[in-house]
Amino acid sequence: MKQLILGGSRSGKSRLAENHAKDLPMKRVYVATAQALDAEMQARISLHQAQRDELWGLVEAPTQLAAAIEKYCVEDTCVLVDCLTLWLSNCLLSQDKTLWAREREALMQVLNKVTGSLILVGNEVGSGIVPMGELSRLFVDENGRLHQDLAALCDKVVYVVAGLPHVLKPSGQQ
Repeated sequence: MKQLILGGSRSGKSRLAENHAKDLPMKRVYVATAQALDAEMQARISLHQAQRDELWGLVEAPTQLAAAIEKYCVEDTCVLVDCLTLWLSNCLLSQDKTLWAREREALMQVLNKVTGSLILVGNEVGSGIVPMGELSRLFVDENGRLHQDLAALCDKVVYVVAGLPHVLKPSGQQ
């Protein structure tokens, strides 16, 4: 089963994703895309880590997300990716200007092959005004396209607001 959980910052999407994973009778692997580039981000990462028990495995994949999913999302394992938004940012800001296109395509390909349970978490940022800067517009556009493509491939899609999940695509619906 593949799930996409979207929401704004501090909407409760990560907590919901972790609770979904805990309810599954299988091994759990947390794939983190964040990079601790400053003290504030390190504090955020530490808080997330403290909220998870010792039964979680941890894989750091700031850009190589597809490879991590392919390796760890196997039968009897739930992989939780948190978050797609930071992964996109990491790829777009890379010195390698072709990284995003390659990694996005690799992700789409690997999603058709996973045999475990996969929970993808991302920030929905497209509800505001069109950003002024070129990079910001590219980010919003790519984030929106990514979410649309993932929603089509996932079995279930949930949007979280104020800690309340709103099911956009129930399991089994195309």
